Amino acid sequence: MAIRPIGDRILVEPIEEDLNKVGSLYVPDTAKERPQRGKVVAVGEGRLDGKDLVPMRVKVGDKVLFGKYAGTELKYDDKEYLILSEHDVLAVID
Repeated sequence: MAIRPIGDRILVEPIEEDLNKVGSLYVPDTAKERPQRGKVVAVGEGRLDGKDLVPMRVKVGDKVLFGKYAGTELKYDDKEYLILSEHDVLAVID
């Protein structure tokens, strides 16, 4: 990966929900909500607490749940990504 997050940030590839139809109605792309799940593709080294480095609790390959409006959207090599702070991650999905 050519993008390397710094500090306590992570790079997440959103997982799109496959929701084209609700009941017998089709949902247009403009009505779909932003994904709130994703796969971690890169992590920073951790955050500094004084002089101590606090390691990251998430790792590459984890599937995570994050806040609806969290992070910064990024497009790289025709793929959509989000850069999130570790504190924006709500849970790791097993």
